Amino acid sequence: MIKPKSNKIIYAFFAWYIKRIIGKDFSGFHFQAIDYPKEKAILLLANHFSWWDGFILFQLNRLYFKKKFHVMVLEETSKKVRFLKYLGAFSIQKNAKSLLESLDYAGSLLNQPDNLLLIFPQGQLQSQHSKSISFQKGLFKIINASQKNFSYIFAVTLVDYFQHRKPKIHIFLQHWQAPPFASLQMIKTAYNKHYEEVLQQQSEIKV
Repeated sequence: MIKPKSNKIIYAFFAWYIKRIIGKDFSGFHFQAIDYPKEKAILLLANHFSWWDGFILFQLNRLYFKKKFHVMVLEETSKKVRFLKYLGAFSIQKNAKSLLESLDYAGSLLNQPDNLLLIFPQGQLQSQHSKSISFQKGLFKIINASQKNFSYIFAVTLVDYFQHRKPKIHIFLQHWQAPPFASLQMIKTAYNKHYEEVLQQQSEIKV
């Protein structure tokens, strides 16, 4: 397992670089403010449809949530893109002995109020035109490895061109008030309800 490392200079450079390339390649970056318990850690569940997703949500955290950013990535990705560990990335290797270590580590992050943990629950890229988001069982193991005192935030990221030469980023957020003993199916159903509402809302836009 590859854990995050701290280096203020490297972090500052790539934070600036991510802001720059998002500004260069997109015509806008939009999200709406929501009510959520700011004194708790955040489990940010998001759809994963592009190379950009981690960088987009890293930037969202810098602009809005302003917590210590963490994201789970495949170990092969972490080895290939070595600077990710300086931005809060830690690795997971499927079908390996270190799998449980990664899931337990992820759960422990949710015990610290100043942390944000980004998880792509489908565990792989899935088109933004998909009708629903699949959930891997590892998410529930992460939740059970924590003290369960965190906020669930659902994020749906979509990009649209409309009349612009460059696409515009739209991030739709929702704070989900989880019941005391939420199952993986309950979380999946709640997330997909938000996801479906966002898709319907965007499909009705006419410019």
